Amino acid sequence: MARINNHLVIMAGGVGSRFWPMSTTEKPKQFIDVLGIGKSLLQLTVERFSTIVDPTNVWVVTNKNYAATVAEQLPDMPKDHILCEPCRRNTAPCIAYVSWRIKSKDPKANIVVSPSDHIVMNIEEFRRVITDCMKFTSDSDAIVTLGMKPTRPETGYGYIEANLSASSLRNKGIFRVDSFREKPDLETAKKYISKNNYFWNAGIFIWNVNTIVNAFRIYQPAMAKIFESMLPIYGTAQEQEKVDQLFPECENISVDYAIMEKAEEIFVCPADFGWSDLGTWGSLQQQSKKDLYGNACIGQDISLFETHNCMIHTTQEKKVVVQGLDGYIVAENNDTLLICKLSEEQRIKQFSGQDK
Repeated sequence: MARINNHLVIMAGGVGSRFWPMSTTEKPKQFIDVLGIGKSLLQLTVERFSTIVDPTNVWVVTNKNYAATVAEQLPDMPKDHILCEPCRRNTAPCIAYVSWRIKSKDPKANIVVSPSDHIVMNIEEFRRVITDCMKFTSDSDAIVTLGMKPTRPETGYGYIEANLSASSLRNKGIFRVDSFREKPDLETAKKYISKNNYFWNAGIFIWNVNTIVNAFRIYQPAMAKIFESMLPIYGTAQEQEKVDQLFPECENISVDYAIMEKAEEIFVCPADFGWSDLGTWGSLQQQSKKDLYGNACIGQDISLFETHNCMIHTTQEKKVVVQGLDGYIVAENNDTLLICKLSEEQRIKQFSGQDK
């Protein structure tokens, strides 16, 4: 597998503001320093692929309103690798567009697709898994998705049912997928994790460019026709104008429904490298280092007294003193302070007035 043909696609078009007041629709969570370490989640995503993919082979698909932010945060990637969606059409059109765009430049491309707003704790293990999967897909027609080993009966993730008796002949750590399962209720999630062949669907995909393009031709021919028709103008000044015209014609559908649940050569690589999609303040608390009383603190000057199980995120050099709270979020950004029960954080959208 030639590294020169490895490409990274990052989906960064989300407008979520679940980390309000830090994140807003103007600056969603993928562009902010959620962990308080001086790097955005987008920058951390690119960094953990740095030994696998050259900066010149990084692609970001995003909302045109965020293109300037992407360019600012990722100065080493080519500016024409920032692809702008004119509207939201879910992950299938996003992936189809960038796949044809990459194919026009590198017909031998081997691609890993990743969300922009997840975190990984064990970077070395992550890189090992991705490298193995890219070797597997480089000279085959296989599609591989990563399955995270579940640690709790999570109802916020989709699940992958693996056939652990049917490993690949070329890689004993990669197995055929039996089925994809929707986000379950709590009782169903408990049943899943009582077995050893159900994994969280992380939304990370690996395939070579010919495999995914052919899959779209077979299972989504109308969508394939749109992006196939643009082959003569990819990389030219006419590309964005044509995308703005044709992209809204694409069906609003996820790649899971459009391709993964239909294709035959679908495999899962079970993995365990400390993964989280950081969908909530609660998930950030779970992934962060906590004190003896279950508090996770991100900020330079925080003092806690008689406080338990809280998520404190105050990074703007203010002294913060908290006393007597149990199970709360305390988060500030600029002129806004949020104090909210962790158990009620689903109401943050209501409090903030931001779109989800």
